[in-house]
Amino acid sequence: MIGPDKRKAIYLLHLEGKGVREISRLLGTSHKAVAKIIKQKGELPVIRRKDKVRIAPELLRRLYGECGGWMQRVHEKLVEEEKIPVAYPTLTRLLRELSISTSGKARCDRVPDEPGAEFQHDTSSYQLKLGDRLVRVVASLLYLRYSKRRYLEFFRSFKRFRMKCFLHEALMHWGYAARECIIDNTNLARLRGTGANAVMVPEMEAFGKQYGFRFVCHEVKHSNRKAGEERSFWTVETNFFPGRVFQSLEDLNAQALQWATVRLEQRPQGEAGLIPAKAFEHERGYLTKLTPHLPAPYLDHHRGTDQYGFASFCGNYYWVPGTRRDEVKLLEYSDRLKIYQAGECLVEYPLPADGVKNQRFSPPGQPAPRHAPKNCKQPTQMEEARLRAMGSAVGAYLDFALEPKGIERHGVVRKLFAMSQKMTPALFVRSIERAHKYRITSLDTIGRIAELHMSEGVDSLPAVEVDEGFREREAYQQGHLTDPPDLSVYENMMEEDDER
Repeated sequence: MIGPDKRKAIYLLHLEGKGVREISRLLGTSHKAVAKIIKQKGELPVIRRKDKVRIAPELLRRLYGECGGWMQRVHEKLVEEEKIPVAYPTLTRLLRELSISTSGKARCDRVPDEPGAEFQHDTSSYQLKLGDRLVRVVASLLYLRYSKRRYLEFFRSFKRFRMKCFLHEALMHWGYAARECIIDNTNLARLRGTGANAVMVPEMEAFGKQYGFRFVCHEVKHSNRKAGEERSFWTVETNFFPGRVFQSLEDLNAQALQWATVRLEQRPQGEAGLIPAKAFEHERGYLTKLTPHLPAPYLDHHRGTDQYGFASFCGNYYWVPGTRRDEVKLLEYSDRLKIYQAGECLVEYPLPADGVKNQRFSPPGQPAPRHAPKNCKQPTQMEEARLRAMGSAVGAYLDFALEPKGIERHGVVRKLFAMSQKMTPALFVRSIERAHKYRITSLDTIGRIAELHMSEGVDSLPAVEVDEGFREREAYQQGHLTDPPDLSVYENMMEEDDER
């Protein structure tokens, strides 16, 4: 509760003609509290309690010790055993007043909402159903503190380059940037140190300067420093996900963009009923206006084209007309791929949708190349089906080995199938059973297991079938591998040459 001196100061400032926001900024008090105190004319409210609960301090100390400090258990004992109908918040207040329980977490000071001061960034992981697949996605959210505007996007993985791409897209969508970007102590932007002592990665520090802001880490265990950001994720979980169906990652991001940048901006936010779109109109004058020509972040890769002019990138193949076994540079943007040679952009491709692999792409309007890249591999459904047909043990091992997310599924299936072709079915199945028993996923180790079985005489290599009629041949009986060749044909050829 705000003390009488501060209440009096708030009311005096109000009488001097200062507004609620100005008083809140000067005294570090919330807008709601200032408005309430002005309404009360700076006087302390009269609190009348009905049926006030009284609990002996000795009883609270005893129960607190018996329960090892677990507040929920103390509450259960009071209600169930002592028959004292106390509310849980009342119990925690009483324990604090008696100095029995103290919070181990230091509370951070409330930072007033100053226009143009900061925006906040954080990520959160979710398991979502995209179409008929359950996949892990990472939600990246940018929150403009004063006006409460949001920008939301989902990724399959989130690294430093993705963070730069996301911030670029969000800030260019707004057209403005605040002075500071509040983040947690993530290694995406932090080099060393924590909180006020954090040193940023030079790359990310230079990136922020392009947009007129700097990264700032909040103190460890002070996650409520980004309370608005954390609350936004709760809103995503309770307002965006329920009742929605997502067919793909692209569909998910399309719905998220409409929800965060259109729907939420016209809805009242918080207890004050602030509408973000209208608040942003006021905050715009305090923000840094961005030039519309800021270059988008990119990563450069060096590749070589094959004999057909294809360059491989992220499991797909892109045709570069006019090249064959040449060196090219690939510039990866958030949504497209540019291919250069000798400083000239030869071709540009939009990046394919999430999950598209082993596909060939050619520039629109040009004839498709006649040949496929030599390393373009087909899916392995047929190989997997043949492996599973070898028995339930092999099928169970495939379910185990292919379960982890992000595994190179096709590569594992191809190698296992190739291994099965080099052994007898019995030896392969026996090796797979042992690998499954000991939770082995290394294919090299499975090969050594097969060698161990062979050395122990459990299994052997398949016997070579020999045609029994071969043993009756005269050449075999005389120690020759084959019958002697018939050279009479060459004699006939020499006679014909002499006649000529």
